Amino acid sequence: MDTKPTLASVLVDFENVYYYFCSSGVEKDNADDLTVALLRNLKVHLAEKYNEHAISLDAYADFERIEENVQGALYLIGFETHNVLGTDHKNAADMKLCVDAMATLYTRPEITTFVFVAGDRDYIPVIRHLTKHGRTVRVVGFRQCVSGDLISNVGTEFFIDATQFVHTETLKPATGKTRDGNSDQLTSAALRTMLKYFADKPEIWLAPYLHKLRAELPELEEWERKRLVSDLSERGAIRIEKRHGETHDYSVVIVNWNHPDVQAANAD
Repeated sequence: MDTKPTLASVLVDFENVYYYFCSSGVEKDNADDLTVALLRNLKVHLAEKYNEHAISLDAYADFERIEENVQGALYLIGFETHNVLGTDHKNAADMKLCVDAMATLYTRPEITTFVFVAGDRDYIPVIRHLTKHGRTVRVVGFRQCVSGDLISNVGTEFFIDATQFVHTETLKPATGKTRDGNSDQLTSAALRTMLKYFADKPEIWLAPYLHKLRAELPELEEWERKRLVSDLSERGAIRIEKRHGETHDYSVVIVNWNHPDVQAANAD
């Protein structure tokens, strides 16, 4: 006997996927087609693997910056598009997406699964809220571009790798920094980040440095970033010392400028 399907809402940060393709060597004229194909295949995947029927499908972007026919293509596969004017500093689509997710939560009790096609850690609060209210939440994205903290919050079993939905033979990596990539490359990236922002400091406060690592290595989880700092310390490239503060103690990083890794990174 067939089980009645679960009803789902799919919310797409369209620019997140579109610009991933653009940065992976795909022409803009083809990036929109690949994104639409991904979403079409995702709908089939949700139905076949999870028995989840997507009845609410929404895509958010500043569509004036994207190929003009893409909204029509999205309409034909069941998506409602939301044109959200962005800025050079912040994509406003994520805010509108979160507002609509909350509205669906409180007005559509029949929808029990929320699927986010997005990768930013900014979605963590709304995902936590939905989970707290007993909803199933899934995140869809390309692993090297999705925040590790986002995956940690949703759970790896609820992360869906978008690579399976497109033919990616023509794609090149959008970034050389991957969670499962070479640990030496990641450690070097962490060191270069330190020198990029704090080379003029005799002592580097650890908290601001970790903040920069979150921005430069968003695909990693917090424990992975801290592991990179520990690796640098174990290699002798830095040392970490405690300082006594008026309100609380804090840690600082001292760079070993004579270390070959530091000299190589500084030369870069």
